[in-house]
Amino acid sequence: MKSKKAIMNWSGGKDSSLALYHCLQDPEIDVRYLVTTINDAADRISMHGVRVELLIRQAESIGIPLYQVRLPEMPDMETYDNAMRHHVEFFKSEGITHSIFGDIFLEDLKSYRDRRLTEAGLTGIYPLWKRDTRELIKEFFDLGFGTVIACTQEKLGRIAGQELSPGLIKTLPPDIDVCGENGEFHTFAFSGPIFKSEIKYRLGEKVFKVYTAPKTDRDNSDSPGDDKLSGFWYQDLILA
Repeated sequence: MKSKKAIMNWSGGKDSSLALYHCLQDPEIDVRYLVTTINDAADRISMHGVRVELLIRQAESIGIPLYQVRLPEMPDMETYDNAMRHHVEFFKSEGITHSIFGDIFLEDLKSYRDRRLTEAGLTGIYPLWKRDTRELIKEFFDLGFGTVIACTQEKLGRIAGQELSPGLIKTLPPDIDVCGENGEFHTFAFSGPIFKSEIKYRLGEKVFKVYTAPKTDRDNSDSPGDDKLSGFWYQDLILA
């Protein structure tokens, strides 16, 4: 009998896919839900900008129920935390004891997750944690996964809409992590061993958006005019 009832924090991309693959091989883990945060105004996956209908098709192909956490566009941390507390209570009522993430090496992000999990009485599972990202991307390709780049930082706009491949990885600048773990790019997984059938898509419009980045402790100015701006390219993906 499987002893760990878990939710998978599902972004729809390659890291989530590989983490889920490993958890599905573990006889102790019972993955009950794919949990995704949704920009309610746009009806798209938060951060990645992928349409919800593609997300739904992923869950259907995987065979695990999708659980949508609907949030306003650009929520502050208090709004996000309050919403997640509400949903966590539901998961606990369902007997969920563990929460799975595809994080690889961002210590501050993992620390934040672990603090929130401890408060909620849940335990984190990190199947990819501290593994070399070049090793991970090679395993991803060797397993037969397919993924397309849905969102990139401004300087990587040329690769938005391209399918990730060993050849494309070789063209990335040396300061870019091959798994995009620093937020350089985000992907949508459409095929691989966790899917019963491939998710067919076509490319739509590619758009550029600029956001105000939150200030850090290193920022010395209090002037609103000194806010840092971050630009991202979004490749619209349409269910074919």
